[in-house]
Amino acid sequence: MDGKWIDSLKELKIVGALAAPVVAVTVLQHLLFVVSTMMVGHLGELQLSGVSIATSFATVTGLCFLFGMSGALETLCGQAYGAQQYQKLGTYTYSAIICLLIVCVPITILWVFTEKILTLVGQDPAISHVAYRYALAFIPALFGYAILQALVRYFQTQSLILPMLYTSLAALCFHVPLCWILVFKLGLGSIGAAFSMAVSIFLNVTLLAFYMKFSSKCDKTRSAFPKEVFHSTRAFFRFALPSAAMVCLEWWACELLIFLSGLLPNPKLETSVLSICFSITYLHFFISYGIGATTSTRVANELGAGNPQAAKMAVWILLCVTVMEAIIVSTIFYFCRYVFGYVFSSDKEIVDHVADIVPFMCLSFLLDGLQSLLSGVARGCGWQNMAAVVNLGAYYLIGAPLGAALAFVLHFKVKGLFIGLITGTAVQAIMLAVISLSINWEKQASKAREMAIQFQGDAKNETEMALATPNTLP
Repeated sequence: MDGKWIDSLKELKIVGALAAPVVAVTVLQHLLFVVSTMMVGHLGELQLSGVSIATSFATVTGLCFLFGMSGALETLCGQAYGAQQYQKLGTYTYSAIICLLIVCVPITILWVFTEKILTLVGQDPAISHVAYRYALAFIPALFGYAILQALVRYFQTQSLILPMLYTSLAALCFHVPLCWILVFKLGLGSIGAAFSMAVSIFLNVTLLAFYMKFSSKCDKTRSAFPKEVFHSTRAFFRFALPSAAMVCLEWWACELLIFLSGLLPNPKLETSVLSICFSITYLHFFISYGIGATTSTRVANELGAGNPQAAKMAVWILLCVTVMEAIIVSTIFYFCRYVFGYVFSSDKEIVDHVADIVPFMCLSFLLDGLQSLLSGVARGCGWQNMAAVVNLGAYYLIGAPLGAALAFVLHFKVKGLFIGLITGTAVQAIMLAVISLSINWEKQASKAREMAIQFQGDAKNETEMALATPNTLP
């Protein structure tokens, strides 16, 4: 028993040193979006609604794909690092960057038609026009976001969190005055907010790229075989596509509710209220995601290293951390529920509506924490396919239909949409918990080692074939 307590304390120290900066990094990066929304919100209800809809549209049609696809690196790089196949981290990361940038091209083309698409689905024409202008100005940020997500997974899976913490903090400190100058001083409004996002994201990317290139801590994980980068795309897509489905199905459900709020009576008010609530819950979600990212890193590393019991222990310790964090945050938000709305808007009607939904938000904090933790377990084990099926059933067979019924049939309006989302998250967490409790950790460790050896052998064979092929170029 004493030995188990000692091991538990050691693991708690490891996950604490990893989780705290990971949470800080995810929150700092998301604060770029929050700061832009806050500043635009003080330009008026129309501007706030337009930017909120544009952000939702960008998330649904682009950002969630990039974020989800990059989650494949949590499995590939995490298990490769645990198996001490260090060069594979650089190879997979470069492959991911190439693939994600290619995906950005059709997304950009789609964003050109933002106004027509939003008007077609019933959004207010004035709101659609503001959203269209913001989406066009946000296109450069899309490409920076793609590179950033791959680099974040590269550093995260080898527990190099402090470089990301410093660069994310630097980007945020740069973003706040830049956004203020572009939005208010230069009078660019929502377009200025989008431009400032692009500059700040590329600043973060540049700083991380320099660290990756010149730091001695990355010597072992930089790829030395450029040809392997293209050969590794098959392994990347094997996990990237289900990983994207896993994330997109969840995010689409959330963003669908914002679109539905635009169809309610008084859409400017309802959309503004829901966007503020989601801005707060998203901020907490990224705290939860930080814990989930720590979970996937610890699980993947330990499974790759052949330590199944250490992976299991990490999950249980992080579960305790998740519950404690949710209780603390929920308590703070509940007692400050009449204050937080003023951060985003000076309209008392909007602030009062936000206060009415805060009790439901407090419940969502706990559920988001649990599902993020369990999703991290799925990514660490490489179970993205199974998690995608769970998300499909939880949100589209239960959560979204229930929310729509409560909002439009029973006239609960925004509150009904939020209740539907919470119900879907609860079902998702329960189903993932059942799956996680059935894990055979020894079997998962064996599979992780076999997969690492298989990919290593495939890459070696492909490299030998490439070297054996005669070079016919002059």
